[in-house]
Amino acid sequence: MSDPGFNVFNYKDQKIQVLHLGWIAFFITFFMWFCHASLMPLIKEYFDLTSGQAKALLVLNVALTIPARTIVGMLVDKYGPRLMFSAILVISGIFCLAFSMSQNYNQLALTRFLLGFSGAGFVIGIRLMTEWFPVKQAGTAQGVYGGWGNFGAAAAGFILPALAGFYGGEEGWRYAVATGGVVAIIYAFVFYRFVRDTPKGSTYFSPKKMGAMEVTSKFDFCLYILMTAPMFVALAILSWRLSPAGIGLLSEGFTYGIYAFLVLYFLQQVYKIYSVNKDNLKVEIPELHQYKFKQVAILNLAYMVTFGAEVAVVSMLALHFTSLFPDWSLPKAAAIAASFMAMNLFARPLGGYISDKLGRRLALLVVLVGSGIGFYVLSLMDASWTTFDVLAVVIPCSFFVQAGAGAVFAVVPLIKRRLTGQIAGMTGAYGNVGAATFLLVFSLSDAATFFSVIAVCTAVVFVLIAVFLDEPKGHIAEINEDGSVELIEVS
Repeated sequence: MSDPGFNVFNYKDQKIQVLHLGWIAFFITFFMWFCHASLMPLIKEYFDLTSGQAKALLVLNVALTIPARTIVGMLVDKYGPRLMFSAILVISGIFCLAFSMSQNYNQLALTRFLLGFSGAGFVIGIRLMTEWFPVKQAGTAQGVYGGWGNFGAAAAGFILPALAGFYGGEEGWRYAVATGGVVAIIYAFVFYRFVRDTPKGSTYFSPKKMGAMEVTSKFDFCLYILMTAPMFVALAILSWRLSPAGIGLLSEGFTYGIYAFLVLYFLQQVYKIYSVNKDNLKVEIPELHQYKFKQVAILNLAYMVTFGAEVAVVSMLALHFTSLFPDWSLPKAAAIAASFMAMNLFARPLGGYISDKLGRRLALLVVLVGSGIGFYVLSLMDASWTTFDVLAVVIPCSFFVQAGAGAVFAVVPLIKRRLTGQIAGMTGAYGNVGAATFLLVFSLSDAATFFSVIAVCTAVVFVLIAVFLDEPKGHIAEINEDGSVELIEVS
């Protein structure tokens, strides 16, 4: 393969160029993933949607992302970030164009579901940054990548309504959405041209087997299966929300069919986990090549109460403000709610930086204390609060939550390098598991209970980290294609 052209930005340090090209790719995927949110009033009016139909589109938006992140994580470990990010940009761009050309509600629902695939782009860059940045800079690099890329969701809220107005007419929303798809497809070729999987002279380590993550002990095997189950439960919850018992998009028979499929899919995944790891279960893996899956499990739960809580809060906060403060205008409520996501620009990079400086475990404990207190105080919010009171709690809480997400992914690359994509995929999927779970709590209760549940879950994860999470240190052992062993520093 010919060497990709470099120095498109004339950077002396090529890893900085890769960082910028990576977060821009992530930014575009999230821009497409959330391209509907700010345009929903226009789309709802254009198609004369009911409230239930509009809510169904919001639910469909997160459904595919859960399995997509785990699958894309496996594929990026096998085929590399360069190919996978280019492919996901093209595929998501096509789905985005299809969404913009929808002629009826069924087409809207289908394309909205498929666009959930673009939310999987996040995990690709995690592996890319792992390959390019040394351990002492990994947290900061992952934070910048995640924070600036995540801002694509907030940018869609600011840019797309203005674009729709610029194009004008009742079809303006179509052209605004389509613009995102066209940019994604063009950028896919830019990314493929100027990015390489690793620096020159470095080895790209791939897993020995595809389909499931490798584990190195019988306990880890059982824990892996246990941690796989909640992802299927979250998909069942989303199906229930779309059933006649929820918002009624799916028929009862079709819903039960989905439940049956999820059960069979879960059993198939358990079998795949066994088939990938059966040889490891029969022998004692040398300590040099072992890793502890409990580290992955704890990071999954930490991302559930950070990014998962973030998505859930952003989804309900504007609605909560307008019901709690009737004198607030919709633009005011939406702007303050959007600030919860916009903090990603610097909070997530700072979370990674803090992790690099304080240590991985301590950084997670610090940010979880802040976010847990923030959610508890939000549960006390009532109609007597002033705008200043709300901002004084929302902004610090969002900072700690997003710094927590950055701190989580400062640890992910330090567990097992050749499995980084799969670990990132599973951890990322748990963000969606958290969003589905917390939004279910909100739909069945009230905002005070919603925030209280997140605060309690955050406290539980804090204890798990304090007791069970090991500070990454020493070296990761990876096997080269020629059979030689390479030690990679993680401390």
